[in-house]
Amino acid sequence: MLELRTLTPDDWPLWRELRLAALAEAPEAFGATLAEWSGPGDQEERWRARLSIPGARDHVVLLDGTPAGMVSGVPGEDAGVVELISMWVTAAARGRGVGDLLVAAVEQWARDEGATTLRLAVMRDNPIATTLYERHGFAPPPGGDDRLGDGRELVLAKRLDG
Repeated sequence: MLELRTLTPDDWPLWRELRLAALAEAPEAFGATLAEWSGPGDQEERWRARLSIPGARDHVVLLDGTPAGMVSGVPGEDAGVVELISMWVTAAARGRGVGDLLVAAVEQWARDEGATTLRLAVMRDNPIATTLYERHGFAPPPGGDDRLGDGRELVLAKRLDG
């Protein structure tokens, strides 16, 4: 059974558990590193602040009561744009609908917030994630975008107003 949870800052231990596991398992997939969020960086106040980004929404999915995936939606730099970030699904939960539920949750929240575009970045060498996003209607935006500047990252977007 899949259960979607919307988090508050008080849920920081659950977010922490998943985020540290994600950074350990797939360090190349994220802009942050395990070293930055562990040791001296592993502070309750920091985790609470991460779950307190103004205008953001954070979700986790539990699979049969076990934390199985995470995602955030945050306001983009441009008006009407929401960014899907921090997406990760545990290896044991892959292929079981967790990723689909997480993407759909951020998309619905973005629509409810009046966003017209949902955007994300994924590493080009992550075809499983890219396929998930494409299945949900994401595609490269006109003109492309490479935030890292080295060609490793693929930016995908989805129009929400039509």
